Amino acid sequence: MRKQFDFFKNIDKTIVFLFLVMIFMGWFNIFAAELKEGHQSIFDVSQNYGKQLLWIITAMVLAAVILMFDAKFFPAFAWVIYGGLMVILVGVLFFGVEINASKSWFRIGSFQLQPAEFAKFATALALARYMGEVKMRSLDWPTRLKPFALIALPMALIFLQNDTGTALVFAAFVLVLYREGYISGLLLTFGMIAIFLFVMTLVLNEFIIIGALAAIALAGAIYFRKKRREMVQLLGLFAILSVYVYSVDYAFENFLQPHQKLRIEVLINEEVDLKGAGYNLNQSKIAIGSGGFWGRGYLKGTQTKFNFVPEQGTDFIFCTIGEEWGFVGSLTIIVLYILFMARLLILAERQRSAFSRVFGYSIASILFFHFVINIGMTIGMMPVIGIPLPFFSYGGSSLWGFTIMIFTFLKLDSKRLELL
Repeated sequence: MRKQFDFFKNIDKTIVFLFLVMIFMGWFNIFAAELKEGHQSIFDVSQNYGKQLLWIITAMVLAAVILMFDAKFFPAFAWVIYGGLMVILVGVLFFGVEINASKSWFRIGSFQLQPAEFAKFATALALARYMGEVKMRSLDWPTRLKPFALIALPMALIFLQNDTGTALVFAAFVLVLYREGYISGLLLTFGMIAIFLFVMTLVLNEFIIIGALAAIALAGAIYFRKKRREMVQLLGLFAILSVYVYSVDYAFENFLQPHQKLRIEVLINEEVDLKGAGYNLNQSKIAIGSGGFWGRGYLKGTQTKFNFVPEQGTDFIFCTIGEEWGFVGSLTIIVLYILFMARLLILAERQRSAFSRVFGYSIASILFFHFVINIGMTIGMMPVIGIPLPFFSYGGSSLWGFTIMIFTFLKLDSKRLELL
């Protein structure tokens, strides 16, 4: 006879423990960030910190429900889930409500839901299903391009909702494609160089950048002087990068929206528009810097208490951590994330099923992107694009989305010896 609750069998306890630690630490920080006079109870459901507890409870129920599913359900219904979410994303464009200039929410009474958060899960499932069935020896160009189409569709629909931050999260799937051999390390490196050159061209004069590239090309030509093919490739690469550098200013001025250009300008020059677009970043750095080594103490942050940083309970929650917990507390949170992501990668590598491995890497990549971008934008290392810090930022859609992804993977991992 099947034992009661045996669906918890073989579930990785390290991931569950870290998950619980972070969501409850997040709850306490939301309380600190949004505490209001006359609403001193952390259980007050009329306030965001009380609502977050409800999101946490429902997320835990959702996790338990997912663990009850047969592990074979997820690969079997991957295409159905993906197709359904794409239809829902289209529906948001017509029937959604606009919040903070993004039309990416459904509202039913006081209840709000952001389908884009669940589209990450659906896309991870679709990629895992597709790449799990394709044999490595059959990776011709049409086969390589199909995963990009699976990623591009939800990304484009979310861009149309004017939610650039969430749309850019889908770029994290490139790391999965690299792991599975769909893109080469050279191509990934070239992409990173392109991003670096884009930023440097905005900071420095384009002639300085091209001069530096010419010097590198000359050094390479001297090194490969007896290898005609390599010299031709090097000169071709120099020509391509030079044209790219010349095109950066044009692309910046003509393809980016005004608020996007301003965010990049703020990142490059922190003194730009300190009372407007640069206000959030400036106040964020003040809050984090004021925490010092040990922090001001829980519920004692002045920047937090007087609401100097907008969105401090959501996108800028790390400011509260930095101010009240200081360097030690901030480092502790970063270490927890690193341990969590490292454990996800370890579990992903031990999978016997390609579906489970790809899905595991997808979750780790999405989490990594959120982690780096969110913390980076609060300390001035990344542009402010408005994505939450997983498990810490206020919001049910994000918490539910990550809960579904993580516990689906834990279910797959628990049956790794049965799934092939």
